[in-house]
Amino acid sequence: MNVAIVTVGDELLAGETINTNAAWIAERLTDRGATVERVVTVPDRVADIARIVNEYRAAYDAVVVTGGLGPTHDDCTIEGVGAAFGTPLESNPLVAEWLDENGDYAGDDLVDGTTELPAGAEPLHNDVGVAPGCVIDGVYVLPGVPEEMKAMFATVADAFTGTTTHVATVTVDEPESELLDRFEQLRKQFDVTVGSYPGETVTVKIRGPDPESVDRAAEWFSSRVNRA
Repeated sequence: MNVAIVTVGDELLAGETINTNAAWIAERLTDRGATVERVVTVPDRVADIARIVNEYRAAYDAVVVTGGLGPTHDDCTIEGVGAAFGTPLESNPLVAEWLDENGDYAGDDLVDGTTELPAGAEPLHNDVGVAPGCVIDGVYVLPGVPEEMKAMFATVADAFTGTTTHVATVTVDEPESELLDRFEQLRKQFDVTVGSYPGETVTVKIRGPDPESVDRAAEWFSSRVNRA
């Protein structure tokens, strides 16, 4: 399953807020065997959100959008997703009913627009906050507040599937450039992929679908390098 992640927010682009949501979601999707193909951040503009969601929903099996939910002036995500589908926003009675029963919010207490979702979208209730998310044709819209996003993601996590990748890590005390021949041999002999990440030492991550093959590859490689 190939997935794209779209994070929304001017504050992310300005560097005012660290984009921890993208990393968290990507890690959870990868753990479930889904393949994250794209991660992009867009500003709080309806046209930008609509364009990228429309492009990615055609290219990938699913799109996860996070950030900018709610009825305030800079919360444009729901409107942008609706625009991507050419679908108007409408008050969703299931959202209003859930908030009334579970959030102690009567209809008259809610800010205008709180219960609006794209027509035909399935609401995702917010157990931690107020603004609802939704699912519409493979696009999963989640809040930007990390605690709210994580709680809501848990309700849809089972929708993301794929082949689980197993990882073994080897820390090497040699320059990365001197490991190239052994990387090549490793790939030839085992059904694995290899990533290397230099720093004070070189962290080598060996990945593959079969845990026994990954372990054998890691043992083979470890015996041929200077371990840190």
